[in-house]
Amino acid sequence: MTAAPIQVPKIPGADEALQGWQDDRSRAPIATKIVIAGGFGVGKTTFVSSVSEITPLQTEALMTRASENVDDLAATPQKLTTTVAMDFGRLTLDADLVLYLFGTPGQQRFWFMWDDLMRGAIGAVVMVDTRRLEDSFPALDYFESCGLPYVIAVNHFQGTPVYEPEDVRDALSVPAKVPVVIMDARNRISVVDALLALVRFAVDISPE
Repeated sequence: MTAAPIQVPKIPGADEALQGWQDDRSRAPIATKIVIAGGFGVGKTTFVSSVSEITPLQTEALMTRASENVDDLAATPQKLTTTVAMDFGRLTLDADLVLYLFGTPGQQRFWFMWDDLMRGAIGAVVMVDTRRLEDSFPALDYFESCGLPYVIAVNHFQGTPVYEPEDVRDALSVPAKVPVVIMDARNRISVVDALLALVRFAVDISPE
C-alpha cells in the first residue's frame, strides 16, 4: 500500500516574484518598520493589502454575537471580520528602501499587543474616520506618550463629507508639525503617498 503524499501547506507570498535586491547580497536595502494604527474598522487591513507586494499576512476572525455589546458597528454595518493580532505586508519603494508594514488590532481588548508591535518602528500612520474621531484619541495619546513619529491619514469613506486637513488637525488637537493627509485606503497610490509622508517626517525629525 502506497502512503499518501504529505501535503505541505503553502506559505503566503512564496510564489511571488523576487525583487532584484533579494538575490543580490551587494544590494541589501534599508529595512524599515512602520506601524499602521487607529480605531476599530477604520481601514487598517485594507491599507496594508492595497500596497503589499507580497500576499499580506492577516489575522482576521469572524465577528460573533459575543462582540455585539463591545464593538460599535454603527458606522461599519457591513463589517464581518476583525483583526485579532496584526496585519503584515511589505512594500519596496526603491532598491534602497523596503517598508515592512504592521497593522495593529483596533479593539481595546487587544491593545496589550501594541508595545510589542512598536519595537523597532520608525513611526506610525494613525488612520482616522471622520465619522468617529473619538476612536483615534487612544492611538494619538499612545504615540505622543512614547515619542514615536506619526502622521494622520484620514481615510475618506464613500458618502462621507470631505474635510480639509487643517480642519481635521484642529478637531484632533494635533501639533502643527504632524502631517495630516486625506487618503483612500483602497487606492494604492493614495496609501503610498501617506507612507511617504511618514518616512519624510521621520527623517526630518530624526535625521540620524
